[in-house]
Amino acid sequence: MRGRLTLVSVLGLAVGLALGGLALLSVLGHVLQRSVDAEAFQTADAVALLAAEDALPDPLPVAAGQVRVQVVDGQGRVRAASIDADRLVPMLPVDRIDHATRQRAFVRGERLGLPGPVRVVSVPAGTPTDPLTVLVGKSMADVNQGAKVVRFVLLVGIPLLVVILGGVTWRGVGATLRPVEALRSGAEEITGRANGGRLPVPASQDEIHRLAVTLNDMLARLEAARARQRAFLANAAHELRSPLTNMRTELEVAGRLGERTDWPVVARDLLADTERLSRLVDDLLLLARLDEAGHAGAVAPARAVRGRRATGPVELTELVRAVAARFPSPPVRVLPASGPQWTVGDPDELHRVVTNLIDNAVRHCRSTVVIEVTAVAAAHLVTVTDDGPGIPAADRERVFDRFTRLDDARDRDAGGAGLGLAIVRELVRLHDGTVRLSDAGPGLRVTVCLPALPDPDA
Repeated sequence: MRGRLTLVSVLGLAVGLALGGLALLSVLGHVLQRSVDAEAFQTADAVALLAAEDALPDPLPVAAGQVRVQVVDGQGRVRAASIDADRLVPMLPVDRIDHATRQRAFVRGERLGLPGPVRVVSVPAGTPTDPLTVLVGKSMADVNQGAKVVRFVLLVGIPLLVVILGGVTWRGVGATLRPVEALRSGAEEITGRANGGRLPVPASQDEIHRLAVTLNDMLARLEAARARQRAFLANAAHELRSPLTNMRTELEVAGRLGERTDWPVVARDLLADTERLSRLVDDLLLLARLDEAGHAGAVAPARAVRGRRATGPVELTELVRAVAARFPSPPVRVLPASGPQWTVGDPDELHRVVTNLIDNAVRHCRSTVVIEVTAVAAAHLVTVTDDGPGIPAADRERVFDRFTRLDDARDRDAGGAGLGLAIVRELVRLHDGTVRLSDAGPGLRVTVCLPALPDPDA
């Protein structure tokens, strides 16, 4: 990359300098040519003024050297000339002399005895009856020599400048890419280590600095995800091992007792452990599916994710009543609603949300559980309140983590694995809702907020 950037920069610089040099030579030649023309016309105008006053001296008072002056009549005869000018042959052929307009032309230097090409200008003079033309020739040798010097300087200087700037560019690009190389080396070291790490962050507040900060944030998220995954696997293995250990122990004891084994009791215990194991596996599969849906939601819009599930209008009041009817003891009381409360979502997933909330409240309440469905602005609230011990404010966020138990022994004996509220939060989040815990004094109040849907029968 360093070589490519340097090559592109040097090529662009070389092309730019070459075009600039050509433009400079063109402008310089044009300026010098105009300067020669201006000097020649100035001399011609001065001689023409003398001719108009019929005061032409002979020879004409022009400094000798690189300038020749002639005054030619209408028949092409030389009336007057400077000291070094030809007195017999005009500088321009007779057929090329226009006695009425100002002209410019180039002639060969050998014709006038001057080096290099000669610029000849003509200026009308005299009278209509006796037309005269002033011819002034000025050598272009000095101008051409100056242009050659500039051309030589450009031919030598541009390549040298390109080489110097190429070296500077190579060093500059190397210094610019040095933080990138440091990031690459840091990434290689992180890949080779099992405990993660961080990329070096350059001190400059530029794009590479922001890239390093972003990559470090990504590494932190990946490391946290790996830690959660390891904890999840460890907790899942522990939870799966417990019922399997119970089942194995019961079977080993029954096998040693032989004919004294009470097989109906053993079968009942095994069935309870099997049901607990089945519920745990179902919960783990559901969480895996929700994690996959959540990842898809991070890539695609949430509406597109919902479109791949069995979503539709759901009436929350009837759903709550149907779930509450499965918990006869202790009594689960559903407060009457003001009317149908419709939302949009997956009926099975919302059924699972309400089931988990009521099951959790029933396991921790002292005497009763109250459920209420209300409408607030553009949302519906499903509130489940129990009169149990509640949850301290400091632990109300932690209980949504997977495999979290505030009373580990009690929850395991009751069949809980610490996944109920985690499933609730993931399902509610998938329905664009929120779940919040608050103090019921005494007890705990769980409030689920779901987006409202207009009554489809209205």
